[in-house]
Amino acid sequence: MNMALARNKFVAKKGLLACGVSVLITLALGALGGLATFSSVATWYAQLNKPAFNPPNFVFGPVWTILYIIMALAAWRVWLQAEGADRRTALVLYAAQLVLNLGWSVIFFGLRQPAFALGEIIILFLAILATIGAFWRVDRLASLMMTPYAVWVAFASFLNFGIWRLN
Repeated sequence: MNMALARNKFVAKKGLLACGVSVLITLALGALGGLATFSSVATWYAQLNKPAFNPPNFVFGPVWTILYIIMALAAWRVWLQAEGADRRTALVLYAAQLVLNLGWSVIFFGLRQPAFALGEIIILFLAILATIGAFWRVDRLASLMMTPYAVWVAFASFLNFGIWRLN
């Protein structure tokens, strides 16, 4: 086996491992948010007045799972690019918005504070937009892959506002 082929196989294995790690980390943070959410969905959340556009509860789990996987794949694509300040900034912003995403679940469902959660989700949305911009400078497809997440969080922001307003 020549050295170039061996190196390509190593790089491919390293890339697949990084993909798995990206998906695992993103889904793990999503699962933590789910733990904060789970205890309130059937009790506190069920009793809230909700806007007419509130989806049924069964929609949220699959949508978030799909979004988390797409987000993780986008971050992985950025990670695969050449090292540098743009890549580092993009991945730091990605990590920050993941933490903010978890924070929203804890504030809204865990602490049952829709007003504070509304402020937090606005910050989350801005962090997502910053991440999309940073991803664009590194990998345009990765940036586009984050767009459905931004749209969903925008929708969730309006939903959060509606719940806060009605309660």
